[in-house]
Amino acid sequence: MTAVRYEAWLVDLDGTLYAPGPVKLAMAAELLLSGWGAIGTLRRFRLEHERLRREQDGADPPSGDPFAAQLRRTADALSLELSAVEDCVREWMFERPGKWLRPVRRSALLNEIADFRAAGGRTAVVSDYPARHKLRALGAESLFDVVVASGEPDGPSRLKPDPEGYLRAAERLGVPPQRCLVIGDRDDADGAAAAAAKMAFRHV
Repeated sequence: MTAVRYEAWLVDLDGTLYAPGPVKLAMAAELLLSGWGAIGTLRRFRLEHERLRREQDGADPPSGDPFAAQLRRTADALSLELSAVEDCVREWMFERPGKWLRPVRRSALLNEIADFRAAGGRTAVVSDYPARHKLRALGAESLFDVVVASGEPDGPSRLKPDPEGYLRAAERLGVPPQRCLVIGDRDDADGAAAAAAKMAFRHV
């Protein structure tokens, strides 16, 4: 697949713009050393993410911001204040991991994106989680014209593999779906969403 074929690249964030393995190991060590109290909250938050993903296929799928729904469900399940859950998630899933991202960024892919954009291509990040903090940590915020991310303004109301996020990114870029290339690390999420949106897919 080459840049010539497509007018826009729509790129997943986690696991695509950086190698996730070393970050997960580093954060596991931090949690064991100083974050015991956060482990239960983070586990429940991730569980609610998977539940929301499954419920999207139901007759009465959930609506609204998935990130906000995860926070609310986690708080309800654990009888915690919503603000405490949000503070925990933002600290351990976005702020603390930031320092580990730049050393494991996928430099070759980021350089490709920069070249594609310099040649006139349009670019977007599409994520099931808030994205801007990690993009800043990666030094990649300027590479994208549009950010479509759950938990941020104008984010999608449904999680991948629903195609909403990618279709919204294409619309905001003003590019037809058939002229978009989705780049992601999961066939079952990014790949399936691309297929549903009638977009090409590149696995990394």
